Amino acid sequence: MILQALYDYYQRKAVDPDPARRLPAFGFEEKEIPFIIELAADGRPLAIKDTRRREGKKTQARRYLVPKGIKRASGVAANLLWDTAEYALGADTRGKPERVAEQHAAFRRQLANLPGDARQDMGIAAIDAFYRGYGPAALVDDPLWPEILETNPVLTFRLAGDDDLVCQRPQVVAGLAASVGDATSAGSDTVCLVTGRPATPERLHTAIKGVWGAQSSGANVVSFNLDAFTSFNKAQGSNAPVSPAAAFAYTTALNHLLDRGSRQRIQVGDASTVFWAQKDDPFEDAFAAVFGEQDDADAHSEEIRALLGAIQSGQFDGGRGENAFYVLGLAPNAARIAVRFWHAEPLHVIAGRIRAWFDDLLLVRGPNDPEFPSLFRLLAACAVLRKADNIPPNLGGDVMRAILAGAAFPASWLNAAVQRGRAEQNVIYLRAAVIKACLNRNLRCHPNHALDKELLPMLDPENHSPAYRLGRLFATLEKVQEEASPGLNATIRERYYGAASSTPVSVFTTLLRLKNHHLAKLTNRGRAINFERLIGEIMGGLSDFPRHLTLPEQGRFALGYYHQRQDFFSTPATSESTQGETK
Repeated sequence: MILQALYDYYQRKAVDPDPARRLPAFGFEEKEIPFIIELAADGRPLAIKDTRRREGKKTQARRYLVPKGIKRASGVAANLLWDTAEYALGADTRGKPERVAEQHAAFRRQLANLPGDARQDMGIAAIDAFYRGYGPAALVDDPLWPEILETNPVLTFRLAGDDDLVCQRPQVVAGLAASVGDATSAGSDTVCLVTGRPATPERLHTAIKGVWGAQSSGANVVSFNLDAFTSFNKAQGSNAPVSPAAAFAYTTALNHLLDRGSRQRIQVGDASTVFWAQKDDPFEDAFAAVFGEQDDADAHSEEIRALLGAIQSGQFDGGRGENAFYVLGLAPNAARIAVRFWHAEPLHVIAGRIRAWFDDLLLVRGPNDPEFPSLFRLLAACAVLRKADNIPPNLGGDVMRAILAGAAFPASWLNAAVQRGRAEQNVIYLRAAVIKACLNRNLRCHPNHALDKELLPMLDPENHSPAYRLGRLFATLEKVQEEASPGLNATIRERYYGAASSTPVSVFTTLLRLKNHHLAKLTNRGRAINFERLIGEIMGGLSDFPRHLTLPEQGRFALGYYHQRQDFFSTPATSESTQGETK
């Protein structure tokens, strides 16, 4: 299913009306080429051109469409019309002249084996003339030659006066297209698992690059490198037969989606996540706005607001909503790539679950808190020191699966949010949103799990959960202390939050005694009466202080505390009631 969806995506992008968005034809790929040797028509080298440009702190070479590279390990195998300086020029960069001679000979053989039509091209003739009459010795005076000897970079050739490389000249491309067609045979007893047509299987599939944490040279989704992985004496790719064209299509599509400049990839924990629609749809851009990592928390608020409005208005009903949408999460695993998660649903289903996700997160917030927090920020808020490096490796993928499937969130996420709140004695907006989402989603998915009602975005005086009321009570006692003794370096939150949220019976009797002392210090007697009234209302729903609160109850305690604190912020201190409408 995954390879089939990627194959279909390639077919769509290969005929994209916009040439800049079009994927390369079979037999070609995009490659960064830092150096180009410009040749005169008679083969004389004119200059070595440097295509690199500085982008921020890094130097980036220009990308060109070139014949697809050869997959090589330790042996000698040359690419066609482009390769490293050792292959293309026979330049000994590592003190291994014999091996370099073999490499350069292999490169020359690739050139000699070009189809007849391609061999007639002026650019190919110029390269032949360069090797016959000049060679690398003619380049030693170029200012870039020392760097080439030192770094062994990738390079290729261009005819003077051309914008395209020699390998991009029409006659060369046409000749290659005729020679690298798909190896299919009506009489073959092997069927491609992607296309369903008879085909000679591709032995080695192109490596996939861009997966965070994987080898920089790339890793494979499909590979068989040990006898234990094979069956019926089949070698390598024959164990999962995929035609050369299909293998090219799915690997080209996946590498395109994983490219560093791709707008269709995000990082979710350790999972490099790509997404695409079966048919072209603006939802591909909107998905990144919903789940992508942003430096500016409100950078995509308008996009998300527009998406939610479109969902609300029914724009995903009908034909558009039936368009399939795919989400693929990949993680490194030695020399291979592991599929962390795979989700395929119609657009209207995905859109509905995104709306449910933001409904679960909806919470009263401060003026500087983001309206639509990204998944990355929510995960980081629950990690030690709020650092991305401390996010558990599998957590991001587990949460993403739950969002897309409409399932309960992992208990480990709720535990992390609660524990970080206890460790730091602080229930920040992002953690409170996570706690609310986890608790409400769990109740919705497991209706018999508990008898508690779902938590509202703002203060709910009708919520009779003992844990929720204890959180409200703790926030009220803290507020009384703050107003009675302004300027305190530390409130009861710093000393007692952890114990109050887990073993209430151990601290609340003490806190209520302290409350009487704090109320007596208030100069505004009306304010003191209001506090007494509020404390009485909260405790009216409590029969006793529990010895211990379970993890979900600790989450409800945190939400009660957060809601009550936000209500204090939104209600004027002079008000006759501590209840008010949230701003």
